[in-house]
Amino acid sequence: MKELNAKVVAAATGSTMTALTMTPFDVVKTRLQTQPVQVRTRPSPNVCCQPPNVQCVRNMSSIARPLAAEQIVCVWDHGFLRSEPVKGFSDAVRHVWRAEGVRGLWKGVGTTLVIGVPSSTSYMLTYDHLLNVVLPPLLPAPAVPLSAGILARSTITAIMSPLELVRTNLQSTPVNPLKPNTLRSVLRSIRSQIRNHGVRFLWRGLGTTLWRDVPFSGLYWAGYETTKAAFRRNGYTGAGVAFIAGASSGMASALVTNPFDVLKTRRQALIMSSSPSSKSSSAIPVLLRIVRTEGASSLFTGLVPRVAKIAPACGIMIACYEGVGKYLVRKN
Repeated sequence: MKELNAKVVAAATGSTMTALTMTPFDVVKTRLQTQPVQVRTRPSPNVCCQPPNVQCVRNMSSIARPLAAEQIVCVWDHGFLRSEPVKGFSDAVRHVWRAEGVRGLWKGVGTTLVIGVPSSTSYMLTYDHLLNVVLPPLLPAPAVPLSAGILARSTITAIMSPLELVRTNLQSTPVNPLKPNTLRSVLRSIRSQIRNHGVRFLWRGLGTTLWRDVPFSGLYWAGYETTKAAFRRNGYTGAGVAFIAGASSGMASALVTNPFDVLKTRRQALIMSSSPSSKSSSAIPVLLRIVRTEGASSLFTGLVPRVAKIAPACGIMIACYEGVGKYLVRKN
């Protein structure tokens, strides 16, 4: 198989494996980042914290006994009655599993495959070409991986932004439990927004996505190439080294860029329920509102599932790309 074809197959294999295995972590991260802020009311023993059409269970933790999906727990918190929030990674998994079953953890996997396979394949090939052909004559060697990652990610993110908008809204917590988000309902909402606000609506949230992806990509590739070079100097090469270098670099990059991921997820979920022209959905006001109403620590919401997803996902992707690609070339 020709080298270019081998790289295409390797990148597609890696992105498919990543999407199939890592989607539950992405669902949990999105749910944690988009759950509404708990609104506290004055305590009243005879008033439920939920709408009249939703069955209410008071003073009882959902951990105590399983509840039907339509039963919402009301708990006391410092003298106020509020609905039970999702707290942490394991609690989010339990909530999704209880309400939607195992399939709920893979919600949006089809859309993720539609986005991930062409996006990751194009991204890897673009980065590879920039790294080995375009940038070496133009930049000093240490700056090549960083610059190649930034340019490749900026290009692919801009192209795939409309599909990313669909995926984020498909995986986010439904605003109304009686009208859960399905692919059909999300596409219907997006078509309505396009009619009202034009095609440019599909690229709403691109700025915050770039804030997350561009620094992540630059940091990731710089760290990956540095780590892989260190292993190579000690005589270690192969897919295993690629996995370790990719996972460790991906973990470090995810830690640094998580606030931008929260901002991106919130804004893309927000613009589907408010006017795109509203200043409240602009990046900076959303960021300031998150910090003001929820505290700076909320910028690291979903960090555990994001790192738990990104570290192995980066390892799997780059190991498949290098391992499968080299295997196919050698076989030829």
